[in-house]
Amino acid sequence: MALPKRKSNEKMNKDDNKAQPEQKRKKKYEEGIPSPLIWQAVILVVVAIFVACIVYNTNLWPKGGKLHSQTDTTQDKQQSVRQEKQTKKNTKTTSSSSKNKEPEKQSIQPKKESSAPTGTNKEARNVADQKPDQFAAITNSYDANISKELKKANNLLVKGKIEDALRRFRGLLDKNPKSPRAHYGKAQTLDKLSEKRQSNELLQEAIDSYAKVPDVLDCPLELKKLALTRMADRLSFFGRLRQAAQTYKKLSELFPDDMGIMNDLGVQYLMYGNNNDAKKIFRKVLKINPNSGFAKAHLGFILKSELKYEESVPLLREGIQSGEPEANDGRFYFHLGDALNRLGKPQEAYEVYVQGANKGIFLSPYQRSLYNADTPLRARPWWKPEETGYIDAIRKLESNWKTIRDEGLSIMDEKSGGFVPEEENLREKGDWLQFTLYLQGRKLKNNCRKTPKTCAIMDSIPESTGCKRGQVKFSVMHPGTHIWPHTGPTNCRLRAHLGLVIPESVAIRVAETTGTWEEGKVVVIDDSIEHEVWHNGTSFRLILIADFWHPDLTLQQRAALSPI
Repeated sequence: MALPKRKSNEKMNKDDNKAQPEQKRKKKYEEGIPSPLIWQAVILVVVAIFVACIVYNTNLWPKGGKLHSQTDTTQDKQQSVRQEKQTKKNTKTTSSSSKNKEPEKQSIQPKKESSAPTGTNKEARNVADQKPDQFAAITNSYDANISKELKKANNLLVKGKIEDALRRFRGLLDKNPKSPRAHYGKAQTLDKLSEKRQSNELLQEAIDSYAKVPDVLDCPLELKKLALTRMADRLSFFGRLRQAAQTYKKLSELFPDDMGIMNDLGVQYLMYGNNNDAKKIFRKVLKINPNSGFAKAHLGFILKSELKYEESVPLLREGIQSGEPEANDGRFYFHLGDALNRLGKPQEAYEVYVQGANKGIFLSPYQRSLYNADTPLRARPWWKPEETGYIDAIRKLESNWKTIRDEGLSIMDEKSGGFVPEEENLREKGDWLQFTLYLQGRKLKNNCRKTPKTCAIMDSIPESTGCKRGQVKFSVMHPGTHIWPHTGPTNCRLRAHLGLVIPESVAIRVAETTGTWEEGKVVVIDDSIEHEVWHNGTSFRLILIADFWHPDLTLQQRAALSPI
């Protein structure tokens, strides 16, 4: 490594000459410096001031890594003073107000979310978005292990992909025969498929599948309830009313305190005429819940059918007044009014009918049929033959009235005839019999064999014999008979009466107009409107009753209507 070159003597001398004035200045400077004791004192003072600043928080220390300017510090101090004054003022005001009035209730204001929520808020929102498992109550530990597969199958059913859902549930059952939910899913799918294809065979398969669900090992109670309830409903729809009642009874044993199931069981008993067991059920419901409008209305209905009018009226009335939707049924208004009529309280009965009409349950206080057309139909108590549209048919009946009369008389023999009492409990007193030839659009061949000429005439009048909501029948009424005010079940028909044997002192009232019959003539009434009959004569009255489709109904409407 090369050493630095030394300066020449000439150059060094020049440098020495320059250094002499600096040394003189340095010596002069050093002579003006205070002694070490003074420096120590100065340092101590500075340190003391610094410490004091820290202690008294004079904002000399940088906040947040940034020094505040003097302006900022001053503003902060001024703001602090203002806040302190405002706080004192508020405290004083609150203290003064609290002496004169009660403290106000505090309300919790919702916290506003920031546009960029924190992780905690996001987690909270995710939890809120999660819906509770709707299948938890019907899922056992076995089904919990295959919940994903069950969910996929159920989603197919929800989306209406019924065939795909059925294949999925069947596949699940092949692998998991102990799955209650797979059995239930299969039953549901078959149920929906039977509706889609209108197949009784599939409906029966669905019922059988529902029946298997409760027997699966460790089947949840709620799933048993779902399966058996739907099974009972489908059995009832299928017309297997006793089996449906047995299913509801099984349900009531599983859920002894469930009044809804009890009510369903009671209704099912009523549907196949088991009024005694139905009555027991509704009395049981009323012991548990004395205010059940549903049970009161149905129990009142049963008692009224047993002619216990005094007992039925308060139950029917209280049932209707309960406001329960199930008790707001036309049948209860119908029978409450009828019971009041039979108790000699026609004005109260009429008020019930007005109430029903105002609620849209009846077409009018007089027109109280319950199985009516979807579209409005003309309604009048009495129809002239030419107004009906069936003038040719009416003329045919009138021109053959003697032939019809003779056949009617020939079957009046009690031993060989076949007249049977009216079965609707419409008689207050007397004797009223009928002999039916056509019912719900069907010909009763055995009876027509006894009256072949009459049936041959009627076969040429399909507007009557094909009326699924009507009848063709002989009607005989003996002296001393009174028929309570009543209405027919539907406004879809007109009723023609052909007079065959008409004695004196017989009358029929329709709404507010009273008339009578004439031998060989047809009178036409709308029997959905209230009518009443008296026979105060001395010999029997014989007529032929023939129902016709209401002329305002189209052929398509007639075809779509169910029989009555």
